[in-house]
Amino acid sequence: MSHRVKACTVMNEIPPERGQDLPQRYESATGKGDILIPGAGTVGMVVLIVSLSMLFAASMFAFGLIRYRTQPWPPLGMPEIPQTLWLSTVVILLASVAIQYAMNSVRRDSECGLKRGLWLTMFLGGVFLAIQGYNWWEFVSGLPSYYHIQGAYLGMFYVLTGLHALHVIGGMIPLGIVIWRAHRGRYSRNFHPGVRYSAVYWHFLDVVWVVLFVMIYF
Repeated sequence: MSHRVKACTVMNEIPPERGQDLPQRYESATGKGDILIPGAGTVGMVVLIVSLSMLFAASMFAFGLIRYRTQPWPPLGMPEIPQTLWLSTVVILLASVAIQYAMNSVRRDSECGLKRGLWLTMFLGGVFLAIQGYNWWEFVSGLPSYYHIQGAYLGMFYVLTGLHALHVIGGMIPLGIVIWRAHRGRYSRNFHPGVRYSAVYWHFLDVVWVVLFVMIYF
């Protein structure tokens, strides 16, 4: 039991041996002990974030233009924006806190903290999608029975929130791979690129959602 508790606290406990064979013995199996050097992964992550930023910026610009040209806003007879968008915002903010907790844990070589943070992020991502599903249903259920789903007010709400939801799903897939690798002991304070990339991506989703929320709700 004491061994399990100790392993749960310290991820990369290497015996104090000296010699040239030490890096090969420990890095070949898990990658632990590697000092992360920014390379293709970092560049790829920067390109991804810039590309997605341009996509969301274009969508937001289109929304702002349509809203400016459509008066009054919201159009008469249209349902109000669901109040549960506030809950979605709280959940996505908590997901960002959870992934940062995982990041801080791996920097301290806390294996249990890393796993908890990653799993909590995955759970909150699922909760966020479930709440968004309810928001979509509540929004359309407020329409008169004879009204069809059309028009900029309805369309842009679903386009913006749906686009963000797709990227949340897209973030949960690699997060699952990171969780799998974490359970196999692949990360340490000196080698955790997957955790770092996931943290950057989920923080990005957090910022994007806050901006979308402000634009849609107010």
